[in-house]
Amino acid sequence: MGLVSVIAAAAASWVFGAVWYMILSKPWITASGVECDSSGKPANTSPLPFILSAICMLLVAGMMRHIFAMSGIETVSKGALTGLGIGLFFIAPWTMINNAYAGRPFALTMIDGGYAVFGCTIIGAVLTLL
Repeated sequence: MGLVSVIAAAAASWVFGAVWYMILSKPWITASGVECDSSGKPANTSPLPFILSAICMLLVAGMMRHIFAMSGIETVSKGALTGLGIGLFFIAPWTMINNAYAGRPFALTMIDGGYAVFGCTIIGAVLTLL
């Protein structure tokens, strides 16, 4: 598990996120309250969120790689299960807390938290594949 596995895991999760949010774009836009233009697409077309999300995926994958190395997690099943746990029991609850205090709809927590759960599962699996 080295730099290549971290980059591959981050890329896999990032691509999954692109697909996840494309499929759930309408409910996510509604739940998040993002301003849209007359065509119904988000008004902000800055590439910054995409760049930041890619950097953040590298950070998450890098830390997960460190955790895996320290814990001796080396199989795909253990990697995926640990990733699932990280997403389900660390990231999704934190997302719920932030959304609850901001008064955001529960649907936003389900969409964003779901991405965290599946994205971390993917990272965990990919880290142990390479």
